[in-house]
Amino acid sequence: MSFSFMFAVVFSLMLFTLQTGGGAGAPSEKGTLVVVNQAEHKVLLVEPDLRRTFASITVGVNGHEAAVSPDARFIYVPIYGNSGVGKPGTDGSNMIVVDIASRKVVGNLDFGHGVRPHCPMFGPKDGLLYVTTELDNAVTAIDPRNLKILAKIPTGHPESHMLAITHDGHYGYTANVGSGTVSVLDLESRKLIDTIAVAPQVQRISLSVDDRLAFTSDQTKPQLAIIDTRARKVRNWVALPATGYGTAATPDGKWLVIALPAAKKVAVLNLDTLKIEHLIEVPAAPQEVLVRPDGAVAYVSCDASHEVAEIQTSNWSSRLIDAGPGVDGLAWARQ
Repeated sequence: MSFSFMFAVVFSLMLFTLQTGGGAGAPSEKGTLVVVNQAEHKVLLVEPDLRRTFASITVGVNGHEAAVSPDARFIYVPIYGNSGVGKPGTDGSNMIVVDIASRKVVGNLDFGHGVRPHCPMFGPKDGLLYVTTELDNAVTAIDPRNLKILAKIPTGHPESHMLAITHDGHYGYTANVGSGTVSVLDLESRKLIDTIAVAPQVQRISLSVDDRLAFTSDQTKPQLAIIDTRARKVRNWVALPATGYGTAATPDGKWLVIALPAAKKVAVLNLDTLKIEHLIEVPAAPQEVLVRPDGAVAYVSCDASHEVAEIQTSNWSSRLIDAGPGVDGLAWARQ
């Protein structure tokens, strides 16, 4: 084999590596990672490929979560207040709106009293913004264009902390922390239609890509509840290496990514076999899981470590993004 041929092959491989990223990280679909830093009361905008924060916007005391408008123009950040779920502290009563292009706060919704607003989600069909308002035992429906409250949908339980919405926008499911239940809401008729008993205490909730399953973690035992959303009851329990927290399914429906805060790990559950197939070490206190829309990356906020773990779903390798103390809520702004 001639030297010139070998050189041409090596050069071609080097060029391909430079163009594709060489496996160091999945090439990002065009977008921005939104990180809520509750300790510094800021929203961070992160360039995913470079893992670099390029903007930081101050919002309010203990904003936990964020939702990005479907047109990727605005970020909605409920201001929860300086307290934990069910614990004493201040009661947040507003939601901040951030303009992504100008990187400025451009709006504020006052709920009128302390409600500890938390998890915002856009309805996939009606374009409304739904926010859990814990102290009202409700999910509040909001017109995001004029920040007008349209309705309060009762959950029937306190501490309705997190929300998941079906892809057709018809149903919503809340994880009610202290009562260990899941409320089933009809978002179209704006009423509570059922309550599912799960465990003494639960945290977080997510749905499978076909909306047939809901996932929430028992906070008293290291196990994950898999709820049949049609039968409205727990179908399976999956033993976990440690107590679970945030979860998210990959778009292909094959995997569920599960944060395990006490273990400093992320578990990957095969949804066909219901077996844990991968355990990934991450920094302290993994909290929220966000799977990028293209399915190539799962982002996991690690609250006690100042970092977000970026996990490649192709081989379950990880690298870290520095995001400051108290990183929690995650969202994706498509370009």
